[in-house]
Amino acid sequence: MTEDAKINFVATAKRRARIFRIVGLSVLILGLAGAGLVYWLGTRAANMADDLSMTGFDRATTRQMGILYGQQGELADDWLNDLKQPRTQAILLASASALATFVCFKFARWSDRDAEAT
Repeated sequence: MTEDAKINFVATAKRRARIFRIVGLSVLILGLAGAGLVYWLGTRAANMADDLSMTGFDRATTRQMGILYGQQGELADDWLNDLKQPRTQAILLASASALATFVCFKFARWSDRDAEAT
């Protein structure tokens, strides 16, 4: 490898690492802001779960789900109901953004290692 090609490769690897870090930080900031916004908007909506007149409202639906689909169907229905909660949505969004940020920073570190190895 010639000296010019070596310098060009190092510069490209460092530029790539910088871009990965910027993208990772942007994803983290936007993800956490989005999670906060989802939670804030979700908790501002009317919550019918605390209404005493709604007690036992879904009893027939839950029984029918258990008869037709068994315990797995009830479990899947419970998970779907949990996914509709703003707290769960916010946690999933924040976790996904944290994971994406980790991956971006890992790629940035690998690019730095490539630049140092050359």
